[in-house]
Amino acid sequence: MNFIVGKKVNMTQYFEQSSGTVIPVTVVKATPIVVTQVKTVAGKDAYNAVQIAAGKKKKVSKPLQGHSKELGTFSVLTEFKTPDAEKYARGQKLDLSTFQVGEFVDVVGTSKGRGFAGVVKRHHFAGAPASHGHDHPRAVGSIGQRWPQHVRKGLRMAGHMGNERVTVKNLQVVHVDVKKSLISLKGAIPGHRNALVKIVSTGKVKPLVRIEEIKEVKKK
Repeated sequence: MNFIVGKKVNMTQYFEQSSGTVIPVTVVKATPIVVTQVKTVAGKDAYNAVQIAAGKKKKVSKPLQGHSKELGTFSVLTEFKTPDAEKYARGQKLDLSTFQVGEFVDVVGTSKGRGFAGVVKRHHFAGAPASHGHDHPRAVGSIGQRWPQHVRKGLRMAGHMGNERVTVKNLQVVHVDVKKSLISLKGAIPGHRNALVKIVSTGKVKPLVRIEEIKEVKKK
């Protein structure tokens, strides 16, 4: 299982060499990460995971200083659950060399914050008729009833839109540049530019472009 943490750079186009197919990609800059802790089922944590760190930070709290110790100070500290956590070791460095072109990955990030939004924009409500006495066509409408005499939890209403954890599954790796620490993923990923994203491999690998054979149709 491959995983890494990176920052979203921008979107661009990639031209496949053999067929010339244009592929829309998102470029992510993923510098090498360091393993800071390995958690196993047999240990006190009781589950398999690998804790990694990335980036540099001058000022960190005393607990984090004691946790990383000789490894240094980091700005990002997160973990990935993996069944083969035992093969990793504290202090081990990981980079993009473990990823390959055609591999499918899941990308986890935080979506862009859209501020306070109404129900039409936030939940795609149809709204009320715009005539015949309706002066608020984009209003919520009724939010309660006789029973249970209160507003139910989870009712769709106006509120803060976006700024939520989002996972985009099965994005294909189009290009990997280990020297520049850049990886190009097919399609769009959540977040703004320079937003932090987690990339996790699914284990599936397929060709970038599906070449279909053109069969000649015999005329009767």
